Amino acid sequence: MLDRLDHDLKDAMRAKDKTRLLAIRALRAAIIEKHKEGTGPVSDDDLLAIIQKQAKQRRDALQQYEDAGRDDLAQRERDELVIIAEYLPAQLSDEDIHRTIHEIVTRTGATSMKDMGRVMGEAMSALKGKADGNRVRVVVQNLLKG
Repeated sequence: MLDRLDHDLKDAMRAKDKTRLLAIRALRAAIIEKHKEGTGPVSDDDLLAIIQKQAKQRRDALQQYEDAGRDDLAQRERDELVIIAEYLPAQLSDEDIHRTIHEIVTRTGATSMKDMGRVMGEAMSALKGKADGNRVRVVVQNLLKG
């Protein structure tokens, strides 16, 4: 992954693609910061978590900019989010998420919203890196409500 980021960074510099350059530099800076915190190299799970966190930050900023009517800044966040998403594993479809969560609900015997924490814990472990937490939460709530 790090080699890919370095290669893509050089390509973005050559192409003078400012948006791609900013997004990749942000990813690399977050990875370097994580490496400084730890004692060894950054693991693949750490890389995935860093990329997911960067994507979430972009989604949150995008929502705030849209709410504030700042379309120019919202578009920048949208563009960077598209670039960051290229480094994430392919996301599951809503149907696949629903099927996985339905299996977890059936296996755990969850019947109401009181069981949401237990189901979410297992669902997020099973879907780590494959689905956004908000999408998972919505499906879990829908299954447990009715």
